[in-house]
Amino acid sequence: MSLHEEIRTAERSLDELKRCAVRLERELGDRLDVRRIRSDIEHLRLSLSMLAGSAPEQRSVPEPEMIVVPDTPYDRRLWTSDADDEGLGVRDHHAP
Repeated sequence: MSLHEEIRTAERSLDELKRCAVRLERELGDRLDVRRIRSDIEHLRLSLSMLAGSAPEQRSVPEPEMIVVPDTPYDRRLWTSDADDEGLGVRDHHAP
């Protein structure tokens, strides 16, 4: 499950928790503990909103481009007498 899906699931859970808190408030009346629960729910909702805003966007990863390497031999002109052998030094010379 992606991060955005997890956040949406948490938001739906908070919606259900808020509905329960409203029912408690109807049954128990306007009490400090019930108001505190509803306040905590709103703080959690704000935190989830902030988290969703800082979450990186989901992007589809593009398929890497296939590079075809031919089986034909390299052009011999690439290997002229003045070319170095990649870190091995100049041809016919000794390494230090």
